[in-house]
Amino acid sequence: MYYHHSFGFLLIGALIAIVPFWRICARAGYSPWLSLLIVIPLVNVIFIYFLAFSDWPSQKAAIPAGT
Repeated sequence: MYYHHSFGFLLIGALIAIVPFWRICARAGYSPWLSLLIVIPLVNVIFIYFLAFSDWPSQKAAIPAGT
């Protein structure tokens, strides 16, 4: 008999991808729920570029005024 366990592997793979991005979004000052975008094809690439090149709200608060 052949048992198809691909759903379990997909779920584990999604969790492995979501958890680090959950923490990155939280530390960057964005809603951690944005990390769910990482499981959507093509949107995940755009999301990674967005995180890499945008100004993070958490860094904006740390910059002193007048600089």
